[in-house]
Amino acid sequence: MRTTSSDAFPLIAALDLGSNSFHMVLARTSNGELRILERLGEKVQLAAGITEQRVLDEAAMQRGLDCLRRFAQLVNHLPEGAVRVVGTNALREARNRAEFIRRAESIINHQVEVISGREEARLIYLGVAHTYPGAPGKRLVADIGGGSTEFIIGEHFDSQLRESLQMGCVSYTQRFFRDGKITPARYAQAYTAARLELMGIEQGLRRLGWEQSIGASGTIRAVAQAIQAGGQGNGEVNPGGIAWLKGRLFKLGDVERIELDGIKPDRRGVFPAGLAILEAIFDALELQSMSHSEGALREGVLYDLLGRHHREDVRDRTLSFLMERYHVDTEQAARVEAKALEAFDQVAADWGLDDERLRELLGWAARIHEVGLDIAHYHYHKHGAYLIEHSDLPGFSRQDQQMLALLVRGHRRNIPKAKFEELSEDGVKLTRLCVLLRFAILFHHIRGPQQAPAYQLRADGDCLHVLFPEGWLGSNPLTAADFAQEAEWLKRIDFTLDVR
Repeated sequence: MRTTSSDAFPLIAALDLGSNSFHMVLARTSNGELRILERLGEKVQLAAGITEQRVLDEAAMQRGLDCLRRFAQLVNHLPEGAVRVVGTNALREARNRAEFIRRAESIINHQVEVISGREEARLIYLGVAHTYPGAPGKRLVADIGGGSTEFIIGEHFDSQLRESLQMGCVSYTQRFFRDGKITPARYAQAYTAARLELMGIEQGLRRLGWEQSIGASGTIRAVAQAIQAGGQGNGEVNPGGIAWLKGRLFKLGDVERIELDGIKPDRRGVFPAGLAILEAIFDALELQSMSHSEGALREGVLYDLLGRHHREDVRDRTLSFLMERYHVDTEQAARVEAKALEAFDQVAADWGLDDERLRELLGWAARIHEVGLDIAHYHYHKHGAYLIEHSDLPGFSRQDQQMLALLVRGHRRNIPKAKFEELSEDGVKLTRLCVLLRFAILFHHIRGPQQAPAYQLRADGDCLHVLFPEGWLGSNPLTAADFAQEAEWLKRIDFTLDVR
């Protein structure tokens, strides 16, 4: 796989499109180190605009797009690969996220990725690990977001357990404090709902154990600051401080009357819900103290991006683990990958495949196209596609996984052309990648090392021309029959394979 030198990216940026806030971090890179140049953040409350039908309303979309217009001045001139934009729970939930993503990408000129909850957890831990003072032993990290809350147990820079729960300060505000009134009964409902969510993971967290607990969100920072300002702590969150703060909220009775040091005006509306979730976490996990880290998701995205530029791409480790888990023939996978990328380079100009991400995608698909064989040989391409789409694959966005799954699904027999076109505006390009993957697999249908003939590829619209040395096909009748059969399969999607 070709890797662009990190020297090509003196500036890199990470954008976190959260359910409560949008954040951006811009940094300068030098010798593998980062120096933060700019931090921007705005309360957007995207999650507040999700209807009961799980549709993101126009008002919430506009809040998000207006924020991105302000961010765009700093990032839309940066080259592809220098910026990573991730969407979290609100965009995971919204059925019409594709519309928001399309409009967002037209503003910032960079791809928007929607990441899974566990991928979000991995990146949060990475941000904490790189910015919080190191300490021996395992850490518990919690991040209360607008729509979800992530929990991670890790040591040094490696996360060992990652969980994401459907509870957040914006979604719980919509459920329990919509009119801004704060009562013991409503608070108890929010607290109980959070305890119920936690029941499924608390034993797993306790089983691993931890020596230190760290909070990595604006909610936890605000609680810690309010507790300290009230003389109930020294900058950490503790059970006594939570109880004191809860009592203060009950006396105030309305979010509009919250005027406590440490709680910014734009956080007042979601503060009671955030506190209820945090108290439930403390009780479920029997915590006595939690410190706060300034590093979180956006910093994790930044360091993950830096790793990609320095050949420390977590996606390569993820695929290696997947191949090992499902007993993939690594030598055959390497042969197919090399041939697929060789073919890609021959026709990239003809087919307009001038995007390095497409080349990466093809290489990844070649590596893991046989994962389904560990389930069953019959329809193994379908088994493989299911595993790839529905597994937790650290480093990959949901869109990446869906495209990978579709390439694996289409690598033999019928190509589901309609699904390619539904998945992406680049459906035609994805279909062409699939044709190249199939070509590489056919080329190495006879498994094992073999003397490969010289060949030439030329692409012209929906046609791939393959030219072998004169007489080679005649002396390799099985390969000739393979390509003739492949031509019949491709006819079903109105594609021509011309082999001579």
